[in-house]
Amino acid sequence: MARMKSVEALVKAMKKEGISCVFGVPGAAINPLYAALKEDGSIRHILARHVEGASHMAEGYTRAAAGNIGVCLGTSGPGGTDMITGLYSASADSIPILCITGQAPRDKLDKEDFQAVDIAAIARPLTKMAMTVMEPNQLLSIFQKALYLMRSDRPGPVLIDLPIDVQLAMIDFDENDYVSLRPSKPKAALSQIRKALQMLDEAKRPVIIAGGGIISADAGHLLVRFAELNNIPVLPTLMGWGVIPDDHPLMQGRVGIQTSNRYGNATFLRSDCVIGIGNRWANRHTGSIDTYTKGRKFIHIDIEPTQIGRIFAPDLGIVSDAGEALQSLIELSHERRVQGVILDRSAWVAECEYRKRHMLRREDFDQVPLKPQSVYHAMNNLLDRDTCYVTTIGLSQIAGAQFLKVYNPRNWINAAQAGPLGWTMPAALGVRAALPDKKIVALSGDYDFQFMVEELAVGAQHKLPYLHILLNNSYLGLIRQSQTGYNMEYQVSLAFDNINVGETDDAVASYGVDHVALALALGCKAIRVHRPEDFQRAFKEAELLMETYQVPVVVECMLEPVTNIAMGQELNCINEFEEILCLDENLKAETGWVVNNEG
Repeated sequence: MARMKSVEALVKAMKKEGISCVFGVPGAAINPLYAALKEDGSIRHILARHVEGASHMAEGYTRAAAGNIGVCLGTSGPGGTDMITGLYSASADSIPILCITGQAPRDKLDKEDFQAVDIAAIARPLTKMAMTVMEPNQLLSIFQKALYLMRSDRPGPVLIDLPIDVQLAMIDFDENDYVSLRPSKPKAALSQIRKALQMLDEAKRPVIIAGGGIISADAGHLLVRFAELNNIPVLPTLMGWGVIPDDHPLMQGRVGIQTSNRYGNATFLRSDCVIGIGNRWANRHTGSIDTYTKGRKFIHIDIEPTQIGRIFAPDLGIVSDAGEALQSLIELSHERRVQGVILDRSAWVAECEYRKRHMLRREDFDQVPLKPQSVYHAMNNLLDRDTCYVTTIGLSQIAGAQFLKVYNPRNWINAAQAGPLGWTMPAALGVRAALPDKKIVALSGDYDFQFMVEELAVGAQHKLPYLHILLNNSYLGLIRQSQTGYNMEYQVSLAFDNINVGETDDAVASYGVDHVALALALGCKAIRVHRPEDFQRAFKEAELLMETYQVPVVVECMLEPVTNIAMGQELNCINEFEEILCLDENLKAETGWVVNNEG
């Protein structure tokens, strides 16, 4: 047992929990913890330019690999309130991150001291625990509980608020006595698993909806094994994309009113039984519940009891960790095969595969200015199979989900539920910090890029190279398309005549912001692409620049100002704005797709 400052003990406990990297912005009220980190010297610190950026970096770090703990540090007052968007994003997608804030001294908390705000009360609705530590001897037990809660059951963020006098207080601590608590994970009863398999047996056209809970459980391989054993098509959610490779015969696309494949929606609408594993039935996935549920039975497996029946009542609800449930499903499936219970679903799978081959959207445009589809076409053809994509919201993300190919878990990292603009860049830096050898590709529209563009300097300072694909149409594209429902286009154009762009590039000047100059000013490299035939050269040059300078490289793609991306209000009535590659007229009639060429 040794006598030390509480923050010195906290740093030792952080290392015992496996924390090796933190993101943050120092300040007067959190400086004692920074002093302890500096004295220890073994935990890497990455200095953000904005505390919200640091919170998204922590998200990216957690999302990148199983078992990671993203940590964000900030000072009192705005240091904590700046984290709120990150806490919301993490909470919405069930991502465990730890936020630690400095705070005014305990005796000043109710005296309107400088930058004293009740951050625990503000953060509590968005966290699994938010607590101001009032007793120094409780700091380590509160920290231990926070990490237990953030990883148990449905994962999520936590916040610990540290008054400066608590940080400086002396306590007795023996790091050998500190033990990480094993997280709690519910497990399905075998009787429930048997009933689920029986329901699938009775179905003629079953499908699996594979959610992000499978990735959180690091159980993608189990999902593939279960699907193969039972020959059931898989339809991953946006958060579950990557649990099964896009070119696997049982991978049949995504379902939804925006981020979906045509064949994915069509296959879902033909299904008669759905087993959802680790998913939430999010509204962008379902559209209206009446259309989504009509004519099919549902099994819902989720780690959080209150998710069962939240959106609609399933025919069978099972509370379980996705990995535990899949393991049981596999074991009982093996038993059944030994007993001779093998169902022939080859005709159903062949029908789904036929749609996958024929119900495609066109992506091989060669026009200038670029159509966004041609950017994704180039990415599919020129980037590695193990590329990790990072993105948030907007037409760039929606079109990316419609056209890109993903082959592994955690290779699609997306702020799916909250979708805060500006998230992409800091999240990509967090992913890079977690995965130093992986190809990281961020995907942004111009507004998402501009929201937290200052974080590019973090990549330059801390040598965090990644490729940032910037689709520039000088529009708030998704909002512009949404505004058509109100018969207006108002305050959604970002274009202006930039008097500082040289006359040699008039097309760029009319788009407004010179993103190439902006990236260079922040210590990074940038390339501009005008024509489809330039992509191969640009990507090769970007690889060389990243390798040479170890900084982020932006590839700015100059798009036509207006491109409507397929979406709608119902799964059976998606507006298609471009040419449809569908050779079978019966498929068009069967699924009720609408082609809207009027914008």
